[in-house]
Amino acid sequence: MFLRSLAASTALFLATSAIAQQEADTSGIDTEHLVETVRTMASDQFEGRAPGTVGEERTIGYLIGRLQGLGLEPAGEDGTWTQKVPLLHTRLGEPQTLAFAHDGATTALEFPKDIYVSTLQPSDTARIDDAPLVFVGYGVDAPERGWDDFKGVDLKGKVAVFLVNDPDFHAGEDEPVAGSFGGRTMTYYGRWTYKFAEAARQGAVGALIVHETEAAGYGWNVIESPGGENYDVVRKAEDVTSLALQGWISGETATALFADAGYDLAELSQAARRKDFKPIDLDTTLSASFPVTQEVVDSQNVLAKIPGTARPDETVIYGAHWDAYGEGKPDAQGRIYRAGANDDALGVAGLFEIARAFKAAPAPERSVVFAFWTAEERGLLGSEYYAANPLFPLAKTVANFDLDILQTAGLAKDVILVGKGQGTLEDDLARFAAEQGRTVSEESLPERGLFFRADHFSLAKRGVPVMLMMGIAGASDLVEGGKEAGQAWVDAYTGDCYHAACDAWNEDWNLAGAAQDIALFRDMGAELANSDRWPGWKDGSEFKAVREESAAVRGE
Repeated sequence: MFLRSLAASTALFLATSAIAQQEADTSGIDTEHLVETVRTMASDQFEGRAPGTVGEERTIGYLIGRLQGLGLEPAGEDGTWTQKVPLLHTRLGEPQTLAFAHDGATTALEFPKDIYVSTLQPSDTARIDDAPLVFVGYGVDAPERGWDDFKGVDLKGKVAVFLVNDPDFHAGEDEPVAGSFGGRTMTYYGRWTYKFAEAARQGAVGALIVHETEAAGYGWNVIESPGGENYDVVRKAEDVTSLALQGWISGETATALFADAGYDLAELSQAARRKDFKPIDLDTTLSASFPVTQEVVDSQNVLAKIPGTARPDETVIYGAHWDAYGEGKPDAQGRIYRAGANDDALGVAGLFEIARAFKAAPAPERSVVFAFWTAEERGLLGSEYYAANPLFPLAKTVANFDLDILQTAGLAKDVILVGKGQGTLEDDLARFAAEQGRTVSEESLPERGLFFRADHFSLAKRGVPVMLMMGIAGASDLVEGGKEAGQAWVDAYTGDCYHAACDAWNEDWNLAGAAQDIALFRDMGAELANSDRWPGWKDGSEFKAVREESAAVRGE
């Protein structure tokens, strides 16, 4: 175990009481260092760390300076510390046209009340002219599950209408689909990003997902909060999405749409939970035209490394995102910067501490890379750009450990597992947690798909084994207060501070629990960095087949 290579920590590992054991396992993670980093990055000087702003320039300089101070080597492009990430930033203006047409009658729609959309096309106008609407059920094409919602129907020039989440979400125990998509646990096929990507692969010009609060995991207020704004990585012309507009249709508007077309949405939703479902032409068209403001924002990932001594071409990656939400409307205290103290300055601070520990130990056999991603809050774009343009071969990337929001309420008796059943790293998590005197608890709302909503996912869908540490995934069983106190912390953070100015440094933070989690990831990665073992994916994971395609490269 990595900590045992640190002489100053050895005696602490011999402690026998549970609390002493927990304290020992945070040794080498200096909470004062965590505080210093968070207070700096969440200060007004960094202006909320939005990509493409003065705040980014200051953040990049700060990160590089800290990494140089830790004695790491640059791991970016051409021997630099960074990887350039060009971003397309679009914002819709007021719609000039937005309406359904059916049987000679036109129904005007209100944006964003009835339909919320945005665009990822680099054009000054986002336009759809009389495009037929086709209901495609859940829009799943999963050969490994024997499931195809499209049945060969041509969607070119049409608008695909999807149900949110997976076919399993509302399935009763007696339905044939039950269990095919993980029960209440969301699979990748339930994510809205998958549905938009699949609509584009099918050649559609638009995509609308029927909103339902329970299945989406958030209300319509969250859907419309970006105000028609969107980001994407800059793509070659041939790779730009075919979707002129993509977004959501409210449940009420969708119910009326289906009724006007002679269908019952509830009945069709149930029919869509069968393998024999076929797409349905709603005999309705959508016309929409929006002016678009667009710009290219030059942003950067920051990457550093400790080269491996024996197998430097094999890489363990630690990741956290440096960006936050920038400037917004003043809150009750007059704060305008949404500075992301926890989301994710604390994750960045954790990476610095892990790097410090690695530098204090003998050099690892495999290379260890520390990645500070841009534009996570804009759709995992920094990590997505890296995964599409990797600086270290993904086939020989051993694992990716991602820190994104850590609990700040003190020591915990457990650690929260996000994405149960996905990969063999969860077995490592249980083993290392036990060495800390802790157990593993599953995330409390797996139907919300947190596994697919952080930067590790960009690597996961290319087959790289991953592990996410996210404190809001469930109620930690805190040493002081148990799960009730853990849930109170989750509720307070997600209810008041998530993506808001409230996510600021607070003197009331107790970072002992965060230090536990950082130490756990440090030790899991260190074992892999000093072994020849390759973790993998479990049977049933969407990503196992992708990893197996490159097995020969690893000699597996």
